[in-house]
Amino acid sequence: MTPRLVAPADAVESLRRKVHQKWAAAVCADLGVGDPVTFSVPLRPGVSTGSAVARIGHAAWHEWHVGWREFADRHRTGVLIVRKPVSVQGVTDDYPAMLVAGLDAAVALVSESGPPPVEVDRARALASSLRSTGAVLTPATVRAAYQLGADDTEVLLSAVTWLRRNPDAGAWTARQLPVPGMHTKWLDTHGALLRDVAGRDVRDEVRPRPAVLHLTYVDPGHVASGRRRHDAWTTGDTHDIAYRPRIVLVVENRDSRLWFPPVRDTIVVEGGGKAAAALLANVPWLRTAEHIVYWGDIDADGYAILDRFRAALSEPAPDGAPPKPVTSILMDATDLHRYAQHGVNHDKAGRPIKTSPAILPHLTEAEATAYDTVATAGPTPFRRIEQEMIPLAHAATRLLDVATTSPP
Repeated sequence: MTPRLVAPADAVESLRRKVHQKWAAAVCADLGVGDPVTFSVPLRPGVSTGSAVARIGHAAWHEWHVGWREFADRHRTGVLIVRKPVSVQGVTDDYPAMLVAGLDAAVALVSESGPPPVEVDRARALASSLRSTGAVLTPATVRAAYQLGADDTEVLLSAVTWLRRNPDAGAWTARQLPVPGMHTKWLDTHGALLRDVAGRDVRDEVRPRPAVLHLTYVDPGHVASGRRRHDAWTTGDTHDIAYRPRIVLVVENRDSRLWFPPVRDTIVVEGGGKAAAALLANVPWLRTAEHIVYWGDIDADGYAILDRFRAALSEPAPDGAPPKPVTSILMDATDLHRYAQHGVNHDKAGRPIKTSPAILPHLTEAEATAYDTVATAGPTPFRRIEQEMIPLAHAATRLLDVATTSPP
């Protein structure tokens, strides 16, 4: 160990880091969960002998000692400076060796030089409230719950209480759970935390919604028959589709589905955004199509949807249907440049489109190049080309190319 002397200011910053790392464990320990936690910082690691002091230099040693003597004079309560003997130039005396504090004293000390890492009273009140509901109390759950706003905290506590009183949530859908303030977006955002503090995942218990696919029949023969062109297919229902498609095209936007040009033996399905993978992966007639094709926006979300969809179809279905490949159209690097005049950097509300750090392992090389271009954190000409801006006739031509050149 390299001998060194830790000045008071550096010790306080080290203490700040330790409080940030372990405050939740200390709060839990105060409630009897886990071992007691103290915060300590060594003040002279590797310096326990006169020879070590000599190597550092007696002037530096004296300056350091004076600094800690002044610190001790300013902080006479709450903070403990443990002293141990060292012989310096033949004289043995006790010198500062360790700074030790409990949670309250440590937070008070570090607050003198900056914002506190935690509001101790609020953290303790939150942990106590969680325990009173029967929640699973761990440093991780306390830390995560502490990040919530006041309203979300109330929903969390109400949800844990409700789950304790209702051992089976199967009679409700996610939108029907009678927890004050809870909605599906809350559950989407905080469901993992609720699972951790409740000890069960209500998302797996609630009554699932049947998947509903909105689709358009674009086979020319079917269109000429005068029968309905737009339909919906619901999982678990007895309704069947008008014909078994050879090609299924999944699109991201409604207009692209509703007005897609005629293509033989094809059904166009509205994907449902980020839920497309879960919604479509287990549809039997979709998996039996020769070609499954995806077409979405050229933006970070569009490629993320494609990545999830391809990953979902790469696994066997629950009914034993084998994996299926997914091809994309109008989403590679060539398309990015061909339709660049339609590129934008702001969404429909005028907000800048955000970058994405997500790694998408299921993209092809050409798709990944386009994704990296629009999603990069660095400069880029644009971040989105909306699907609706690309002529549908181009999409129909590209779809026919895929169906004739790609193996089923």
